[in-house]
Amino acid sequence: MTDSITIDRPDDWHLHVRDGEMLERVVPFTASRFGRALIMPNLNPPVRNVTQALKYRSQILDSVPSNTTFDPKMSLYLTDSTTVADVVEASQSEHIAGFKLYPAGATTNSDSGVTKILGVMPILEAMSEHGVVLQVHGEVTDKHVDIFDREAVFIDQILLPLSREIPQLKIVLEHITTREGVDFVQSAGPQIAGTITPQHLLYNRNEIFRGGIRPHAFCLPVLKREAHRQALMEAATQGNPSFFLGTDSAPHIRGAKQSECGCAGIFSANAAIEIYAEIFASVDKLHMLEGFSSHHGADFYDVKRNTETITLINQMHTLPTKIDGANKNADDDLIPLMAGHQLSWMLQL
Repeated sequence: MTDSITIDRPDDWHLHVRDGEMLERVVPFTASRFGRALIMPNLNPPVRNVTQALKYRSQILDSVPSNTTFDPKMSLYLTDSTTVADVVEASQSEHIAGFKLYPAGATTNSDSGVTKILGVMPILEAMSEHGVVLQVHGEVTDKHVDIFDREAVFIDQILLPLSREIPQLKIVLEHITTREGVDFVQSAGPQIAGTITPQHLLYNRNEIFRGGIRPHAFCLPVLKREAHRQALMEAATQGNPSFFLGTDSAPHIRGAKQSECGCAGIFSANAAIEIYAEIFASVDKLHMLEGFSSHHGADFYDVKRNTETITLINQMHTLPTKIDGANKNADDDLIPLMAGHQLSWMLQL
């Protein structure tokens, strides 16, 4: 096996950093690894317009280490009250990369999301006209639909009709988890793309129940069957430019994850690119990592590829079991993806 690999600096096209003290804790992890990241808008209250997004972006930049170049790209929260004027203003800002569609109630802080897709069709048509990307959390919220089927049903009932109705609208189906998601992206034109997280490449749904309930393996969309994980692995590692990196890293403190609620979200920002390297190397596809992590997303979003590089070295190391909270209270710890596991790839800082 090679001793090291140098790639163009990657981008993370799906990231949660929250706000306040949590933002200050987690932003440096991403900034040290990625040139850009697409910041999700599901704060409370949500980030709905350009003014709010630029203020949020400034807060993020304040937490970037002084010796680091990092460019947060912002997504705006699509709601039933979003206007065409909001779309036009977003299209004119180099810092805004699109609008995020959360079906109301689908995931963390999604209560302000879209209630009916037909109600926002004029907004989606304006997005198509002005070249603004729609980022989609692709799950239906009907309580009668099995949680493991919600992505497939969303594609069938909403995404396929939408892509036919507005064929020029650029859509990213984020954190795809199913073979149906892979098939939808592969069968569509270049205006459709999908991001893939490290947890959905690593694990199938057995991980949630390994030796008992594993709340730190709970995310939305939830982990799926092994056949779906294998479909994602093939999609990520075969060089298809319609698939690219989006961690969906979502920090929740231990106390929230291990509570009655067991909130959804997996934190991976502390070692995201290293974990992807481990995954690609496990199927002898390390040479495909640069396209997936550094090129495909930039090309889809029509931004220049990063000119800086990072180097990953083949050196065994152990990931931390926890990331301490500011006050050293165990309930405030973050438990990262693959906590306490050994990795053979390390970022050379």
